Amino acid sequence: MESLDITEVARRAGVPASTLRFYEEKGLIASIGRRGLHRLFGAGVLERLALIALGRAAGFSLDDIARMFSPDGQPSIDRQMLTAKADELDRTIRQLSAMRDGLRHAAVCPAPSHMECPTFRRILQAAASGALGPRRKTRVRSP
Repeated sequence: MESLDITEVARRAGVPASTLRFYEEKGLIASIGRRGLHRLFGAGVLERLALIALGRAAGFSLDDIARMFSPDGQPSIDRQMLTAKADELDRTIRQLSAMRDGLRHAAVCPAPSHMECPTFRRILQAAASGALGPRRKTRVRSP
């Protein structure tokens, strides 16, 4: 079995060695030994890192991604979790599209003031209601 040291894995995967050490600490990847001070990984780690990168790009947390691997290290992805994430992305896309369209309108709106523009007023109302994204949580300070 071909082994790659941490420097080579970092180069091929396009992530810093510190990320690889963190992923190993979280149980997402596992080294197979050492060569001097350098961790060694099996060649399969590159595919696993690609799956991790894909999960991160889709917005999954590292804990979610960890659950996508069975105890033997093989991918075992819950299809319902994928569907739920796709639904979440659809909601985000709709919100971002509405925001984009509103910004484009505001940029060319002929109204003398944005506050006089009915479209801009609807966008303000949507933002106030939380319809354009998650509402910020206000931090309650202890006395």
